[in-house]
Amino acid sequence: MGFCKVVIALGGNALQERGTPPTAEAQLDVVRRTCENLADINARGYEMAIVHGNGPQVGRIASAQEMASMVDSNLPVMPIDVCGSMSQGYIGYQIQQCLRDAIRNRNRNVPVVTVLTQVVVSEDDVAFKNPTKPIGQFFSKEEAETLAREKGYVMREDSGRGWRRVVASPEPKWIVEIDSVKRLWDSTIVVTAGGGGIPVVENMDGSLTGVAAVVDKDLAAELLAEEMGTDCLLILTEVDRVSINFHTPDQVDLSHITVPEAIKYVNEGHFAPGSMLPKVMAAIKFARRFPGKKAIITSLFRAIDALEGRAGTVITMA
Repeated sequence: MGFCKVVIALGGNALQERGTPPTAEAQLDVVRRTCENLADINARGYEMAIVHGNGPQVGRIASAQEMASMVDSNLPVMPIDVCGSMSQGYIGYQIQQCLRDAIRNRNRNVPVVTVLTQVVVSEDDVAFKNPTKPIGQFFSKEEAETLAREKGYVMREDSGRGWRRVVASPEPKWIVEIDSVKRLWDSTIVVTAGGGGIPVVENMDGSLTGVAAVVDKDLAAELLAEEMGTDCLLILTEVDRVSINFHTPDQVDLSHITVPEAIKYVNEGHFAPGSMLPKVMAAIKFARRFPGKKAIITSLFRAIDALEGRAGTVITMA
């Protein structure tokens, strides 16, 4: 086995299928199938930690509170950082329950624990001046103007489908609970930095304050992989390999690219900002930080093949 310590970043398809109702029960069914694949990775002897996304979930939590507040003004809307912590809790609960069962069914005894994780960001991050991360439901232009005026939300039109609230997506600087994750690593599968982590800023006195933002989960997973010194960063998504000229007759699937090649493709605009781009950027950062190690982007169902060199896109420094 070429390496044994891996941070796994789970994409949205690992938590929720398109076209299925956005209920906790429907999500649990998808998570259960996802955890069968994760348990197979564990059964091969890999030590791992898991980072998951939360974009749809945190948006639904925020939307539900907004709608409830419209019906009853006495029901307060929770801040985005609090909504993020809620999503960390219930997604982590589903993963740790399903993964524990899947591992036990393979006659293994490995604890699975969710760590509610804060991630420090800079209050001077340029992302706060240009919020781009859409969350929650769609509104008409008139409703959006009312929300902007009454609640101070930043509202933007989203691809002709209506107006949505957008929040900042700042770069993660450090993981507050990293020492606890390190202590757990050798004996436990840790679900951590869920949804990119709860974004907080560090005050002059060392205290922490939550901010209205959503951190990219791939960048948070890369930061975790750096902190843990893992052998591999494994980013799982919907496709088996990264492609250039995606969805065109000239599409080329990439099995291995170097950091300079990846940067060239980024600059040429091959990767969508809300989709493949953050995954490639996270892979570039990890490969730069650890020459000789690798980042892999592939699908959940080809994860073991990718770890063992038979699938996926591998990104290395050279």
